[in-house]
Amino acid sequence: MGALPGFARQTDSGLLLFLRVTPNAGRDAIDGSQTRDDGSVVLRVRVAAVADKGRAVIALIAKALGVPKSSIALVSGDTHRLKTLSVSGPADALAARASALPA
Repeated sequence: MGALPGFARQTDSGLLLFLRVTPNAGRDAIDGSQTRDDGSVVLRVRVAAVADKGRAVIALIAKALGVPKSSIALVSGDTHRLKTLSVSGPADALAARASALPA
């Protein structure tokens, strides 16, 4: 397996993805990774929908990774811009797909 992008961490059940979400954007888009002031790396995501407890974000990430929405769960950040998603599935395949997301 290649190196994971900074916004992803491997777990026993798949991957954790760390996101910074902008709701009410003009379009749905994945803008690439961003290093924050505290040194953490997040994947910047924009969704056209209003904030809805991560439903639009989960749909966008599921489509980008080619996994069903049911395999993604919101771990933290229910009402915040910074969200952590758990993606269940084979870690090697998910890591390859996460590495292919815009940098």
